[in-house]
Amino acid sequence: MKSHRPGFPAPVPLPARRGVLLGAASAAILLAGCAAPDDTLAAQAKAGDNKNYIAGDGSVSEYATNTRGAAVEMTGKLFDGSVVSSTDWKGTVTVLNVWYAACAPCRKEAPDLEALHQEFKTDGVRFYGINVRDTAATAAAFARTFGTTYPSINDADGGVLLALADHVPPRAVPTTLVLDKQGKVSARVLGLAEKGTLKALVSTALQES
Repeated sequence: MKSHRPGFPAPVPLPARRGVLLGAASAAILLAGCAAPDDTLAAQAKAGDNKNYIAGDGSVSEYATNTRGAAVEMTGKLFDGSVVSSTDWKGTVTVLNVWYAACAPCRKEAPDLEALHQEFKTDGVRFYGINVRDTAATAAAFARTFGTTYPSINDADGGVLLALADHVPPRAVPTTLVLDKQGKVSARVLGLAEKGTLKALVSTALQES
């Protein structure tokens, strides 16, 4: 190792300098990636970049009727401006899916959620998305791209997720909750909801008295 003259700062070792340079380059790339004003809404909806995506752990939890907590209490505004409330869901099974357009698992599960929405519609099962970050235009582009017809709540301010804090880990997207006919969480899927698994969870909730 070379010595340095007293009174002068010690030279930065080469690996450390390389790390500084790489860090600066990475920051420049990230800044450049944020500045994309010409992206179309459809492109954003189809994007596979997984920006800020934090995965659920993939666990599926089903709760016995005698172990469920209190009924969910929440109110949210849909992207069309209408207001929905959990008090309106009593007596029916409800599926809540937390999502946003740039989340790859959200895009993958969207067609399955729509298929189940159509399958269980005659049983009175309600499906709602809870969108945690998109504008109305981006959410609409996502719906057109993936064919989803069930409504989504605009939760950019986090109010609905706050009401669901006991059931949805912070920033674990996607998360899907099945609410029983009393509005209690009967099942939860952290991460991608497999169609067969979710169908079984909804069917079980429907069969309960």
